Amino acid sequence: MSLPRIAISVGDLNGVGMEIAFKAHDEISKICQPVYCTNKYMLKQAADLLHVELDNDKYEISFIDGDFEIQAGKISGKSGRYSFESFMHGVRLCQTNETKALVTLPIHKEAWMMCALKFKGHTDTLRQYFKQDAIMMLGCPEMFVALYTEHIPLKRVASSIEYEKLKKFFIDFHNAIGDEKVAVLGLNPHAGDNGVLGNEEIIIIKAIKDANTQLNSEQFVGPFVPDVVFTPNVRKNFKYFIAMYHDQGLATLKALHFDESINVSLNLPIVRTSVDHGTAFDIAYKGEAKTLSYINAVKSAIELSR
Repeated sequence: MSLPRIAISVGDLNGVGMEIAFKAHDEISKICQPVYCTNKYMLKQAADLLHVELDNDKYEISFIDGDFEIQAGKISGKSGRYSFESFMHGVRLCQTNETKALVTLPIHKEAWMMCALKFKGHTDTLRQYFKQDAIMMLGCPEMFVALYTEHIPLKRVASSIEYEKLKKFFIDFHNAIGDEKVAVLGLNPHAGDNGVLGNEEIIIIKAIKDANTQLNSEQFVGPFVPDVVFTPNVRKNFKYFIAMYHDQGLATLKALHFDESINVSLNLPIVRTSVDHGTAFDIAYKGEAKTLSYINAVKSAIELSR
């Protein structure tokens, strides 16, 4: 049986992405056929900087034009644009069934902004491209955290908690993961103390209740007090969590499972997974990058695409 073809978008080439790809290539090639969304010139540059002997027959490339000079650890609009083009090429490979799934290496959001892209990142791009409410979920088999709001200023989170939007989020999340129990976090300290510290939890409670009624289940539980939900006695009862904002959920996840966690985009017509870390410009091309998150992302992409 032939191995599944998996598109790999190379991310910001001024960061650690290609080092991770080179290091992990032999291991992931045992379980898939990686297709790198780049070209020979950029691959050779990265290999030279990493002192890797490049065997062109070893790496399948799906050509991406737009050469530039790699500058290790530098924020660059050219590198940002190239990472975007690599990503979108991978999306199209999945759409045309040339690959089964897409695994993305890390991009730099400021580099995207420097080249005038209107998107904040991978998930935002997918959401607008497919015109579907993509859900960002990060984690590992021990725990997964989905984010109701993602890359927005903290001061906008409270006003973003709207009943209809939150209820739809719960239904979409159910459709993506099935029937497993989900712990929903409140927004305010003490989960609002029944309105004493904020009324957002009143909206969350109604959305949970009505989503459960529509699903004829008690799948969504909460809202939990945010500083208690990840304690061992509560966490042991759940695999899935929904956080109201980015750092509320990811601070604990990364403290517990930083190296092995991955990013998964749910509620889309293609399978996309990613590493759960950034470009790590401070160690770019120094030989220090770790591969576990990337390898886990590839494994999950294969599993989800079956």
